[in-house]
Amino acid sequence: MAGEASADLHGANLVRALRSRDPRAVFQGIGGERMREAGVQTLFSSSQMAVVGLTEVFSRLRVIARAYWSLRSILKSQRPDLLVLIDYPDFNLHLARAAKSFGVPVLYYISPQVWAWRSGRVKKLASRVDRMAVILPFEEGFYRERGMEVEYVGHPLLDTVPRDLNREEILREMGLAGRSPILGLLPGSRTEEVRNLLPVMIRAAEALRERHPGLICLLPLASTIPADLVHSFTTPSSLPVQVLSGDIYRLLSVCDLAFVASGTATLETAIMGVPMVILYRVSPLSFWLAKKVIRVPHIGLVNLIAGEGIVPELIQHDVTPERLAEEGLSILESRQRRESMVKKMMELRGRLGTNSASERTAAMALELMQLRQGNG
Repeated sequence: MAGEASADLHGANLVRALRSRDPRAVFQGIGGERMREAGVQTLFSSSQMAVVGLTEVFSRLRVIARAYWSLRSILKSQRPDLLVLIDYPDFNLHLARAAKSFGVPVLYYISPQVWAWRSGRVKKLASRVDRMAVILPFEEGFYRERGMEVEYVGHPLLDTVPRDLNREEILREMGLAGRSPILGLLPGSRTEEVRNLLPVMIRAAEALRERHPGLICLLPLASTIPADLVHSFTTPSSLPVQVLSGDIYRLLSVCDLAFVASGTATLETAIMGVPMVILYRVSPLSFWLAKKVIRVPHIGLVNLIAGEGIVPELIQHDVTPERLAEEGLSILESRQRRESMVKKMMELRGRLGTNSASERTAAMALELMQLRQGNG
């Protein structure tokens, strides 16, 4: 069960790791293009499920409800050997309860961020989930102290992010040799994020271009976002924006700076060593509710894992073209700040474990399935 673009990527890698260990395995559930390519029969698309903020879920409530009842019916009638949940806690915790009632074991891969907010969910996790495969170094101790079966598998992005990209060669291939600065625009993988953040990013980039006339913008198109939506914001602008599908890592490898929606993309950008500004903006009601329950000092994964603010964050009312342009110029025009940021990003990459998360999680999944078959 993968409810958004990053979960689709990690789910696909997990499926391939499982298939390499047991070619007989059959998969169905919720996912996107990558999981379909890996051989999963997707009953609903993750692009239909992805939301950001606590109130925005209401616009997708009908399809989310249909997906839940469909999967619940499958759990009841087919009794699969294992249910694998990937993040997406509000939906997945309900599905875990249904699986438990039908005797289907549950593996949770990529923990809900209960250590950041709504810590009361830990009790629900403990009662509904058989094993947790966590991807952040501090999560293992958090769950183990609360009596859960948990294993730190490392971060799955390390299975995906390449280490051997040649920046100069890619610049030549893209026709960008000698062009600078290059700005990456990563407005998120959910429609609401793109609507909230891309117009601000474009206006900030226009301000940067006044100081740096050679500025070029690259925008990697998430598989969950319609190209027409992005073009509706980029086309009216005089800003040179290349909207590209495909390999986000090749794109990031040539960027001097990135504007990034809070989420997994901030970690991808950090692993690639690209200086960035993180943006987070939701509806006023969602933000008000979130402030009541969030218990961490930073919003971005990069800063949370580092334990300090190594990259700037603009949150809610601070997400303005003026503030974003100010932060962007500060990074572009200070070599010392860029080098310090990149150095800390490389230290953070070293904390994320080794590139074996998919394999280690696949081993956990097979173990759970074998236990169930043995008990059956």
